[in-house]
Amino acid sequence: MDFWIRAAQLILSLSILIILHEFGHFIPARLFKTRVEKFYLFFDPYFALFKKKIGDTEWGIGWLPLGGYVKISGMVDESMDKEQLALPPQPWEFRSKPAWQRLIVMLGGVTVNVIVGFVIFIMVLFVWGEEKVDTSKLHHGMAVHPYLEQFGFESGDKVLTVEGVKNEDVQRLGGSILIFDKRHFTVEHQNGKVEKITLPEDIGTKMWENNVEQSAFDFRRFMAPVDSVDSKSVAKRFGIQKGDLIVAVNGREIEYYDQFQSAMYHNKGKKVSFTIERKDSTFTKETKLGKDGIFGVIGKYQYTTDTSAIFTQEYSFGEAFGSGFGKGLKTMYSNVAQFKYVFTKKGASSVGGFGAIGKLFPTTWNWQAFWTLTALLSMMLAVMNLLPIPALDGGHVMFLLYEIITGRAASQNVMEKAQYVGFFLLIGLLLFANGNDLIKWLFG
Repeated sequence: MDFWIRAAQLILSLSILIILHEFGHFIPARLFKTRVEKFYLFFDPYFALFKKKIGDTEWGIGWLPLGGYVKISGMVDESMDKEQLALPPQPWEFRSKPAWQRLIVMLGGVTVNVIVGFVIFIMVLFVWGEEKVDTSKLHHGMAVHPYLEQFGFESGDKVLTVEGVKNEDVQRLGGSILIFDKRHFTVEHQNGKVEKITLPEDIGTKMWENNVEQSAFDFRRFMAPVDSVDSKSVAKRFGIQKGDLIVAVNGREIEYYDQFQSAMYHNKGKKVSFTIERKDSTFTKETKLGKDGIFGVIGKYQYTTDTSAIFTQEYSFGEAFGSGFGKGLKTMYSNVAQFKYVFTKKGASSVGGFGAIGKLFPTTWNWQAFWTLTALLSMMLAVMNLLPIPALDGGHVMFLLYEIITGRAASQNVMEKAQYVGFFLLIGLLLFANGNDLIKWLFG
């Protein structure tokens, strides 16, 4: 059931964005009196689920949900309609229009995606507000990834300010470091001492290489009895059973799950003693951890966070406009900044397809989450479509800018070959990304 709820949200979100994106091409094309032959949601190789011709345009829904398209007369695109392009240019064709008009048509889809992203962010803040955290009420502090301990952070800390600005978030702090290069923090330790911490300039790269990016900071969770044990783990060989509670590691009492994670992290490849409560008995056993420091137990860990620490910031429309616009700009910057991590060995294996995107949606239908993720996807589609790859809008824009600057248009032969290259490149990327999803699903 969870799968179908996520799938429905993903399909609805992408359908809305695809239709609006294609209207971004359609409207300026019609304004410049260019004929649009087809307008399709999803692709329709061999047949369509629905189609109806109105005027010069055939409107339809394809069966292959990998995107959508508008077919504009006289344009070298993925349709590769060579018969039409072999005829003399007609006044209603794309190739007959001035370069500046063609540029506007090609930028229309991306422009709409950006505008839609801004509008949704603004309306989400206006309608639902924004969840924030009152750090002073985090009585148990925050969970901190053990990698960050070397820089002065400790589990149980309260991060008061980031770059001098009051911290009202917890789980996005890692992204602030990784993407936005935030390095200056004011921290209150559990003993009440307030300290300023400055992270090194290359901290983002180091966090990425050490798999810290998604779990740098979080709400703390209490230790809980073991709910399940990985069948191939150290814990299974060690004899851990469902219902066991690990209360100490190397004689040090464990109350929070992040304390347990820290102990595992700092004892990779070493012998470790565990004190375990099992039913009415308590005993201590010793074993050696693997080099990854993963023990292999799963529990139903409860967050320590007092609900009073989490509050909803409400916005007037004017406030929502400013904050939503800022959120949109940050999202666009984030999408661009992440490319420096994508082009690494780890980044390549982290690239995901529709499965990875679908998992972003909650397993219950939540309109606030749906529209927030739709805004994120809209900004992501805008950035991706601007990549200078033939067959994407950015590829067409690249050739048009060359024409405007030099006064010479690329030949039809060059455009056709570029389309082939771009098409096969996109298919390759699509297969690679969704192949990563499949591998992760099969092998974890």
